[in-house]
Formats: sequence, structure tokens, C-alpha cells
Amino acid sequence: MISRRELLAGTAAFVFIGAAPSRRLESSPTIQPPVTPRIPKRIEQLGRVRDDDYAWLKPANWKDVWRDPRLLEPKILAYLEEENHYCDAVLKPTEPLQAELLKEMMARTPERMETPPIVDGPWAYFTMFAPGAQQPRYMRRPRNGGRATVLLDAEQRAAGLKFLGIRKATHSPDHRLFAWAEDTTGAEKFVIRVKDLATGDILPGSPIDAFGQFDFSADGQYLFWTWRDPNSRPARLYRRLARGGPDTLVYEERDPGFLMEIASSASGDFLFIRSRNDVTSEVRLIDAHRPLADPILIAARQPGIDYSIEHWRDNFVMRTNADGAEDYKLMQTSVETPTGPWRPWVAEQPGRTITDLYPRAGLFSWLQRVEGNLQVVLAGQDGAPREPVHFEEAAYKLSVQPTEYARDALLITIESPRSPPRWIDCDLRTGDQTILASEAVPGTGKPEDYVLKRLHARAGDGAMVPITVLHGKSTRLDGSAPLLLTGYGAYGYSYETGYSAPLLSLIDRGWIWAVAHVRGGSEKGREWFEAARQLKKKTSFSDFISCAEMLISTRHGQAKRIALHGFSAGGLLVGVVNNMRPDLWSAVIGQAPFVDMLNTMSDATHPLVPLTWPVWGNPLSDPAAYDYIASYSPYENVRKQPYPAVLATTAIGDDRVGFWEPAKWVATLRRHSTSGKPILLHTETSGGHQGASGRFDELAQIARMYAFAIWQTG
Repeated sequence: MISRRELLAGTAAFVFIGAAPSRRLESSPTIQPPVTPRIPKRIEQLGRVRDDDYAWLKPANWKDVWRDPRLLEPKILAYLEEENHYCDAVLKPTEPLQAELLKEMMARTPERMETPPIVDGPWAYFTMFAPGAQQPRYMRRPRNGGRATVLLDAEQRAAGLKFLGIRKATHSPDHRLFAWAEDTTGAEKFVIRVKDLATGDILPGSPIDAFGQFDFSADGQYLFWTWRDPNSRPARLYRRLARGGPDTLVYEERDPGFLMEIASSASGDFLFIRSRNDVTSEVRLIDAHRPLADPILIAARQPGIDYSIEHWRDNFVMRTNADGAEDYKLMQTSVETPTGPWRPWVAEQPGRTITDLYPRAGLFSWLQRVEGNLQVVLAGQDGAPREPVHFEEAAYKLSVQPTEYARDALLITIESPRSPPRWIDCDLRTGDQTILASEAVPGTGKPEDYVLKRLHARAGDGAMVPITVLHGKSTRLDGSAPLLLTGYGAYGYSYETGYSAPLLSLIDRGWIWAVAHVRGGSEKGREWFEAARQLKKKTSFSDFISCAEMLISTRHGQAKRIALHGFSAGGLLVGVVNNMRPDLWSAVIGQAPFVDMLNTMSDATHPLVPLTWPVWGNPLSDPAAYDYIASYSPYENVRKQPYPAVLATTAIGDDRVGFWEPAKWVATLRRHSTSGKPILLHTETSGGHQGASGRFDELAQIARMYAFAIWQTG
């Protein structure tokens, strides 16, 4: 359903890329797919009846399996292994190409990578990859120069493990402790480790069953951490002495339709407990200098009202969509009166959606999204907004790194599909930009060797849907180039068009890459999300098809030469359009695809289902929602017709989209398709929703998907 980054308010769309073929690949016609037993299960719901032939692929103990994949019942494991063997056998002719692509991608991966240092107090913190390492080292050196020391060697900790995921590796405010959340299964079940930097010892009694979010009190003496309930929902905030001790419950979010998260203010003076789903939120406040105090409720939740707060000077600043401010406005109140009254400060600007707040000691800055791209905006106490910097690329990805609150500057990372990341120190008062580092990618061309542009497709109702397009300068726009088309369009998240060295490998081989920024995301503001929510969700799918048809009409592609890729909820997108217009696509790749939607959204025990009912609708209580979801859910709407080739990938430990969703989808596609094209499933026994944890392991998985697309599109 949604990824880790989606759940925590980031884009979840995975940039898949392929490469053009140098030869025609054929598979053996004698390879036979597994026979998937049909065991009909009759489901009665709201007076409706449906039969699910492959419901048996969802194990009865699925929550236990998420925690420990070894608990999967043997008959299902045997079936998944049989599917893996079939997938490997069908793709065997592509193995030389997979190896070629992997070698090329690894050659484009710098042996040694190091981020610019983040200065905090007496230290400068940074991460680096040692030559050949799959996992990073977290390090620091004295602020004014000197010998660097290793705080955490993730490569060393990963030794002997099939999977290692590290989240939020950070130091305490007093610089005496280093903490991180560690996942060794891929199911995002974290243990929080705390290391004493004076002794080098990892302290005993680590918090378990953690969600991976935590923060320190201002003096570094206490650790606040989020606990995951048996349904995998972040539901409680605990406090403990940072060096170990009993846990004290600070707050519990009891509503299964909300998740809970903890964050520190930019100043470090306050902690914010935020309960939210995709349309409603509520914030509680803790003074980080008084960590034993009870949290203060800022404003009680109201359906449809989304807000967050930050601390700046003597005020709290609220970002809110209250009073019809769809693209959000800013309000202020004194730190002495955190519950209000709140006074207007920066008015909403329709079409300019305020997304994130970044206060500094003297100036208040924020990000706003316009036509899919983020812009930096700032204001003084007068509230008059201005843009200190401008970025000219047609499409790009911008993020702000944590830096010292006392200095009126932002450390910005900027990248585009044709330009590798640059770390820029931006002086907010003058607008001066200093490039601190620029990622060098061996074996790729210069940005000017590529064409990056924004096109627009006219949807059926007249809306103009943005499309990001990248291709080589010498690529002929005559319809002959293979096209990889992707998209997302869910949860109000925008598809971030960042840099990928493998993507340029694809472009160098003559492909065109495009992102359809369909409604359901927030590329054009909050209304872009609302226009494809609940009983309007089909707008996302019709937008996507309009984008494909527009690309065909402008000779950026042609029918049967378009490969699709969708990750998570993007898998829902490509799964639906595969049913609607199979005549357009050469291959469809669903990576952890959310394709068994009606059944999943009808399971109230799933950790994310109550949380996402406001987005999709509730088919357990609302007949209109049931009928609408049933009319497009990919699994239920597969029918006898010639489908393109399909590759679905999943992992047993994925607790966002259960592995049974793509397994069931593949089984019913294979039974109904009349084209004879391969319908494949590949399941990882380790890893989770995000796939492999090592940077080279991830490339190997991508190489398999590339080879599949090349085989079917070339």
C-alpha cells in the first residue's frame, strides 16, 4: 500500500529505469508456469458476494510472518519458490544482459562516497561509503578540522545478515551518545541502539518493537521513542533514560485510523507528537528542557483539518489548511500560549502549496510546491514572503538538510534527472549560494547532453496533467524510441524527479523516460490530491492514459513499445491501466504492487487500512465505496484479453503490501491472458517493502527488471 517514506511524509515513488536492447532475446517455449490451485472462497459483504480463488495465498498467520518470514506455512513457501524458479528459468536468456547492466551500473557507482559535513556545535558529522561497501559509515571530526572517528560502521554490523536497514542515525544534543534504529529483517521492526561515544560500547536494554523514530531531550539525558503495536502501527510514545532504564508511557494514540510520530523542533527546544492520517492531524507539545512534563494538546483533531507546528523566536508557527486554505497558510501564537489564540501571519497562495517549515534564528523559511517543483521561500516577522534562490531546471528534486539553527542559512541538496546532486549552502539574507560538493558519477555524460522538459497532457475534463520527460539530445522523436512510463498519484505525495545514474544508462541507450504526474498526488496543490480521492480515484487512471496517448501523439513513444513501472500505490496505477488499455503496453512491472485492493481495504486488522480509509473509502461500511473500489481494483477486474508481459516483485517481509497481493494478481493474470506473454512473480525471502538494503544488491534487483523490459520492449 504505502512505503516507509510514504508513511512518514515523503515521496514513495521508486524510479525504475531500463535499457535498450543490443540483441533480441528469446525464452524457451517448453518452460511451463506453475499451476496455481484454485480454492474458491466466498465473501459476503454489504449484501454483495464475490469469490476469491486465490485467497489461500494469504497465510492465516500473516502478521507473524511479517515479523519472522520463517513462520510462513510450507505449502505457500513452496509455491513462492516454484514461482521464483519459473521466473529465473524464463529470464535465463536475459542473464548475460542482466550481468552487463549490473556491471555498467556498478561502474557508475563511485567506489568511495562521502557527504558534506553537517556542523553542529564542536563537531562536523558526515557519512561515507568505503570502497566496495554496501552500507555506509557514520562519522564525525572536530568542527575546525582533525582526525575523523567512526560512530557506526553499518557494513560491519551487516556482516552475516541477509538484510540490514538503518534509520535515523543521529547524535544526542550533548554529543556523548550516538543512536540509530536497526532493522535486520526488512519488515521495519526496529531495535533502537544507543552507543556511548566515550567508551564505544552499545548500551544494553535497547528498545524493541520500535517504529524507528526517536528523539533526545535537550540535555541528551532522555530518549523518546515510538512503539509499534502488533498491527505494525506506531501507536505509543515512551520516555526512558537515554543510557538505559524503564520505559514510561508518554502518549498513546488509540484510534487505529491514525499513526503517531515524534519530531524535534529546528531550535531543539521542543518535541512535537503528531497524530495523523492523510487528511487529518493533531499535535502535542513537550518542552525539551522539561522532558518529564506532560504533553500539551495544541488543537484537537477535526476531520479534514491538517496542521503542523514549528518553533521560531518567541512564537510557534502553524501550517494549516483550516478555513478552506487548501494550499495552506501560516499562523502564529506566543510560546507562552501554545493553544492560542492563533493570529494570521502568511496568507494562502492558491497553487503554491506550503509543504515543510525550516525556521532559523533570524528568518523563517519554508518550502512550497508549484507545478511539481519545490521552491524556497522565507519571511521576517513582517510575514512578507520572498524567494532567496531560484532553480531553473524544468524538473528537479530539492531537499533541506539539518544545519545549525543559529545561522540564517539552509543546506540544500538539489538534483534533477540529468544533473547529479549538489550540496549548496544558501545564505537566506543575501541569497548567495556556495556549492559545498557535487556528486561525480563516472561513465555518464554532461547534463547538457540530455533534454529535460515538462510537457502537459489534456485530461478528459480539460485538466492539464504535467509530464516530466528526459531523453538524449540525439534521440529522434519519431516514435521509434522505447519509452518507460511511470507514475504514482496517491496519498497526496508528489513524484520527486531526482537523479539516477542507471537512468542515464537507459537514456544513453536510446530510451525515453517519462513521469505522468497524475491527480492523486499534490504536484499542483492540495486540490490535485482531492480531485482523485475516494469516489473520484478513477481520475488518476484516466489521467495516466491521457499522458500515454499524448506521448504517442507527440512521437515520444508508440503503442506496444511502452514499458510501465509502478511501485506500491504506483503498482495500483499500472495494474488498473493494464486492465483498461493492455493494447498500449509492451511490459508492466509492478514493484510491491498494491493490486488486491478490495480485499485489503476490507481487512480492518491490516495496520494501514483504517489509516487510509479517508483516502480510498471504506468498503466495510459504505456500499458506494465498495462498488467503486470493486469497479477498478486490479485483481477483481482481470478479464480474458491479450495482456502484455508482466513482472511482479515482492518480499515475504513486506508489511505494507503483503506478498500475496502480487502473487494472487499474477495467478489470475496468467489464467486470463490470451497473449501468451510471460506473467512472472519474483519474491525475496529477505527484505521488505523497500527491497534490498545494500546499494549493490539493489542494483542487481533493478538489473533484473531492466532486462525484462528490454526483452519485451526491444
